[in-house]
Amino acid sequence: MSILSRRSALVLPLGLRLRRAAAQPAWRPAAQCRLIVPSTAGGTSDLVTRMVARHAQAAWNLPVVADNKPGSGGVIATMDLLRSAPDGHTLLCGSAGSQAIAYSLYTDVPYRAEQLMPVSGVIRTPNILLVHPSLGVDTVADLVRVMRAQRGQITHGTPGNGSSAHLSLVWFQQLTGTEGVHVPYRGTAPAVFDLIAGNIQAAWVNLPSATPHLAAGRVKALAVTSADRASNIPDVPAMREGVPELEAYDVTMWFGMFLQANAPAAAAQAWNATIATLLEMPETQRRFEELGGMTHPGTPEQFAAHVNAEIERWGAIIRREGLRMEAT
Repeated sequence: MSILSRRSALVLPLGLRLRRAAAQPAWRPAAQCRLIVPSTAGGTSDLVTRMVARHAQAAWNLPVVADNKPGSGGVIATMDLLRSAPDGHTLLCGSAGSQAIAYSLYTDVPYRAEQLMPVSGVIRTPNILLVHPSLGVDTVADLVRVMRAQRGQITHGTPGNGSSAHLSLVWFQQLTGTEGVHVPYRGTAPAVFDLIAGNIQAAWVNLPSATPHLAAGRVKALAVTSADRASNIPDVPAMREGVPELEAYDVTMWFGMFLQANAPAAAAQAWNATIATLLEMPETQRRFEELGGMTHPGTPEQFAAHVNAEIERWGAIIRREGLRMEAT
């Protein structure tokens, strides 16, 4: 067989498959859609899910609602998705916490990665470390000194056990040899409000949800968890600046949409295409940049590869640190 004929033999089946796919009607929802949010109102997952909901509702001219199901580090929301009909009308806003960290961190996580179908990433953003002014620290190095001097006394709030913000705290403590008191909340908003009230001394939360409080001067930002500074708050240093023990420290949070694994593949493609148009909009990109994040586009296959890589990365960190806890 010649080179040309061998190529033709390879191309022909692909062309047939493409024509067959093009001949099939595009999937679109037939009724109201529900997007499950694993946090209370006001958090990053709530913000981006409502953006997706508004855009999809306009695109399909059908109701698309955001449904908040906070608690247990995203377990409650994930199980809500898995109990719903696998018809493409219900999606979950998943995160690094519930769709990557949880599998290694929890002893009793009631779902498996293969039960979910990654659809599309939406946003990537660093977490941020906030402190109450009464703590009297101005830099991460200051905080390390205070935590070493007051071992096991400084209180740190996070959006919940198993969240990437919680693991940001844990990795920080392991690398610096410090120990604080972890105070888990049911979402970002209550953690920030308790910090403002002075009920906790520090809070580790996702940057977008903290941005309004930073702009209003209600909280003090100490550092972002990414390797580099965030574009919307360039005066706030990266965590690893000025602290040699944190040279390798780099944590970014991501949020993306998931279907049940046995939902129609065509539904995943349709949702991915709809989300892609949202992420391509200049106003979306500007909004994400204002929040300190960036769009996280890609095909379902690319997002699935990213999720799998995150599962491996966090699993290695958690096993190395010997961290295990119960989800419920």
